[in-house]
Amino acid sequence: MSRNRKETLSKTVKTGISFGSALAMVISYVNWHSVGWAIFHGLLSWVYVIYYVLKYGL
Repeated sequence: MSRNRKETLSKTVKTGISFGSALAMVISYVNWHSVGWAIFHGLLSWVYVIYYVLKYGL
């Protein structure tokens, strides 16, 4: 049972990180129209998404 929970948690974390990176890159590209900034913000992932929401709101 414990192994199954660890696998589920691992998959969830990977999905959350991937989604956070994609979301950060889309927000960045829509606002700045720059692939370079989109890649940089994608690397920051959820940090940039949270910053954007706090600074500009959705």
